[in-house]
Amino acid sequence: MKVGGRNFRTVWLENDLVKMIHQPLLPHQFKVYVSKSYQETANAIKTMIVRGAPAIGATGAFGIAQAALQFKGHDKNKFDEHIENAYSILASTRPTAYELFFAMDLIRGEMKQASSVAEAKQRAVQKAREYADESVENCRKIGEFGEKLIRKNSNILTHCNAGALACVDYGTALAPIRIAHQKNKNIHVWVDETRPRNQGSKLTAWELQNERIPHHIIADNAAGLF
Repeated sequence: MKVGGRNFRTVWLENDLVKMIHQPLLPHQFKVYVSKSYQETANAIKTMIVRGAPAIGATGAFGIAQAALQFKGHDKNKFDEHIENAYSILASTRPTAYELFFAMDLIRGEMKQASSVAEAKQRAVQKAREYADESVENCRKIGEFGEKLIRKNSNILTHCNAGALACVDYGTALAPIRIAHQKNKNIHVWVDETRPRNQGSKLTAWELQNERIPHHIIADNAAGLF
């Protein structure tokens, strides 16, 4: 997604740090939250610094990789115990989040194929990044296929936030809107809010503003935001 003319993903791994857009601060402040440990990554999921099923899945994948990278030593049995502990802590943040478990199981399964701690770390990082990249590609394809359904001069109603902030990039329902705008279809978006955090008026409108996509917010209490 574009923020101030620059491209950002919602969450990414940089060395052994998990970085993510700090969503509770939006739309008034844009800040990248830097998680220095898997415990902090877990807390970021729990407190909705990152939210949205695809984004949570990628964060879980990066959190497990982060735990692997920060393990000290070469004892594979102790490493496995460390990973299981990290898994439990990350899993407790959103017990009903399917993509969180799917992503973490994928990374954990990849590490189990390793014969050493060093190999497990390498596999974890590579698989977590592949998972995030695949998530982005899936959303891009949603945009490409869905854009064909949008006619020129359309008015479109969105609900809640199904944009890049809920994913790693592009978004799901918002992806076709982005592509339609890029193809100069002259669309207009009506953005409604959702309780309790008003993700529509706060987050979807913020994304649309940064992409310069014409929109209006359907919310009396949010009329002054943009």
